[in-house]
Amino acid sequence: MHQSQPQPASTQPPAAQAPAPCVELTGVSKSFGDKHAVVDLTLTLMPGEVFAFLGPNGAGKTTTLKTTTGLLRPDRGTVRVCGENMLRNGRAAKQHIAYVPDQPFLYDKLTGREFITFTGDVYGVPRATVARRLARLDERLDLEGFLDQIAESYSHGMKQKTALAAALIHAPRLLVVDEPIVGLDPRTIRALKVLFRDIAQAGGTVFMSTHTLDVAEAVADRIGIINHGHLITVGTMDELRSHYAAGGRLEDIFLTLTDGHEEHDV
Repeated sequence: MHQSQPQPASTQPPAAQAPAPCVELTGVSKSFGDKHAVVDLTLTLMPGEVFAFLGPNGAGKTTTLKTTTGLLRPDRGTVRVCGENMLRNGRAAKQHIAYVPDQPFLYDKLTGREFITFTGDVYGVPRATVARRLARLDERLDLEGFLDQIAESYSHGMKQKTALAAALIHAPRLLVVDEPIVGLDPRTIRALKVLFRDIAQAGGTVFMSTHTLDVAEAVADRIGIINHGHLITVGTMDELRSHYAAGGRLEDIFLTLTDGHEEHDV
C-alpha cells in the first residue's frame, strides 16, 4: 500500500499578527437628561500607545473615560477593553484597567502604604510582589517621605501620587488618568511623563485626559480632541500639523478646532 511521504516543515517564518486593540469604543453615546455628553464616539487605542484626550470643560472627556472603565454605562454603543465586552463581561474587562480620577480617593485613616497594599490584595497580587513594585514606584514618584503617614494629612499632590501608585500596583494593561498632573510639582510631572512613556514601551496603553497641552504634545503618540460630545479629530502631532493651517503648536490647533463645530478626520 502506498504511503504518503511526510511533508517538509515550512522554512518561512509565521506572519506576524497585528496586536489586538486595547480599547475599542464603537458608536458610544451617553446623555444625562437633555445633555448629550458623548455622541456616537468611535475610537481605538492600541497597545504601546500614550493617547491624550483634549477638549474644553464639559466637552465629554471625563464621561468618555468613565464609560471606558465601566463606571458609566453607555446609552448606545459598544465598549471593549483588551477584547472583553464591558457590558457583557465587565469583571474580566476591569481586571485589565487602572483608573485615576481627577480627584483621587483614598481611605483617610489608612497610610499610603496600607492603601496601596489593600489595592494589591483586591487584585490578588502577592504581598511580596506588591512590596517589590512599590519600591520601584517609590523611586519613580518619590513617595517615601509620606508613605507611612495617614492619608487625611496628605496634600492633593501626595494623594495624586499615592493613587497613581495604587493604580499601577497590579500592572494593568490600560491606565486611564483624568488630569494626572494637577497639583504636582515640576519634578513629579517630569517623572510622570517618563513613566507614561515607559508603560507604553512595555506594551501597555495610557488613556490620558488633560488640559495641559504642552504635556500632551510632549508625551502622546496620538491626540484626540472632543467638543460638545463629538470627537472632532484624532491624529499624531505631525498629522495634526499637516492637516490644519493653524501654526505648528498644539495650542493653536486646539483653539482653532474647538472654536467651531465642524467634524474632522485626520
